[in-house]
Amino acid sequence: MATKTVTTAPKILIIIVTWNKKAYVLELLASLKTLEYPNYALEILVVDNASNDGTADAITEAYPSITLLCNQENLGGTGGFNTGLQWAFEQEEKHYQYYWLLDNDVVVHRRALTELVALLENKPDVAVVGSTMMQLDYPWKINEMGSFIDRSLGQLIWHRHLEAITAWKGYTVQELLTVDADLTKHLMHCQPYLDVEYVAAASLLVRADVAKKAGLWRDYFIHFDDVEWCLRIAKMGHRVIVSAKSLIWHLSAVAKVPTWILYYDNRNVLDLLKTHGADASTLKRLTQYTLKKAGYYHLLGKPDLAQLHYDAIADFKAGRFGKRDIKLTNTYQPNEEISTVFLEPTIKKILVSWTVNLNATGLQESLVQAMLKRPELKLDFLTLPGGKPIFQMPRAHFIFMPKSFTRWKRYWQLRGHYDLVIQSDYEASIGLSWLKADLLYVNDEGFCHRPPPKFRNVLKAIWRFLRGS
Repeated sequence: MATKTVTTAPKILIIIVTWNKKAYVLELLASLKTLEYPNYALEILVVDNASNDGTADAITEAYPSITLLCNQENLGGTGGFNTGLQWAFEQEEKHYQYYWLLDNDVVVHRRALTELVALLENKPDVAVVGSTMMQLDYPWKINEMGSFIDRSLGQLIWHRHLEAITAWKGYTVQELLTVDADLTKHLMHCQPYLDVEYVAAASLLVRADVAKKAGLWRDYFIHFDDVEWCLRIAKMGHRVIVSAKSLIWHLSAVAKVPTWILYYDNRNVLDLLKTHGADASTLKRLTQYTLKKAGYYHLLGKPDLAQLHYDAIADFKAGRFGKRDIKLTNTYQPNEEISTVFLEPTIKKILVSWTVNLNATGLQESLVQAMLKRPELKLDFLTLPGGKPIFQMPRAHFIFMPKSFTRWKRYWQLRGHYDLVIQSDYEASIGLSWLKADLLYVNDEGFCHRPPPKFRNVLKAIWRFLRGS
């Protein structure tokens, strides 16, 4: 099939939704100015979800030609993109040929849009095409090249997740914005494009007429809304593909620990699968799986996060969607403030899990200073299972951790010996949560101080799992 020659660039409306990420959205808008696409064929619409960081004023001042719509409250990704799409649908018929949906925290390669347009121009059976998403924090790593859906577990399967472009290691995002972005030259068995079930609205180009027929997004507030839209468009008889030549860099979620978002993820995926054909037995199995996850959070000593799973199931069954007022009993604080915990006089003995990286979390200095101010403070480190110590502090004292099942015997031996146990959010241990000590969950961004888990909560979780509700 001969490639169609584009003599006049199709008119495109770029739709961006933002909330309290002024620096990110300004960086995105700056990168859009470098696109290898005719400026006369582009219009930009930014929907601000009631930001309170001066985003709207900064955009108006720096880019007065941009159309800016300001919602009176934060309507989430769903409400923000629906605001933009509704505005687009009301414009003159056939004024735009395509809509390009972008997240506010992405940076786009100069040929990102050109490659997407070329695919839609030459493949009439394709209605949606997305970019390959790279990671902003690790610019040489792929976050996803489109996605598939595991309907048995209600999970997204990110294609080529975390695959590295070895030739790009050591380069910054700014340096990579001008290189040849054709990943078929860097990855084995990589085709120029691939049929997938879903591409993220971090960079999604859609035919304007198809988008209008598909209608607005289902009101999920955040997460799985763009997935549902892609499935809906596919049901209309169109293909959804991802390009290996169109690249964006997106703020990675690798270092983020899910808290309140767990409610939306679990509620929305149940509705997504029900909407797209899941039968009663599948939904029952997924509900059971959600209850199982709630029990896991109880075992870790995070009952408020377990409750989010129960709320998700209840609201799904009741047909309640949109935004929910979520108030967690235990919230995260910046790691810079963690020294206040170590200086509490009630904390005299601390145990640190082998999974905690003191440098990545910034805890080392706070612990050193606390021990200087409190000579009575005792700090122990667990070795890796099997006995290998990880040295992260001067004069560190290690507790041997067995590798086999006898590890549980060691947990039992340590019960009641410590006032605080520090665990990593990325790799938590159920056994360490039951040492009759307060828990300090840490990640690269923050920490959460929690009381020990309660056995009665676990029993209730088991009962709910057995009942299936």
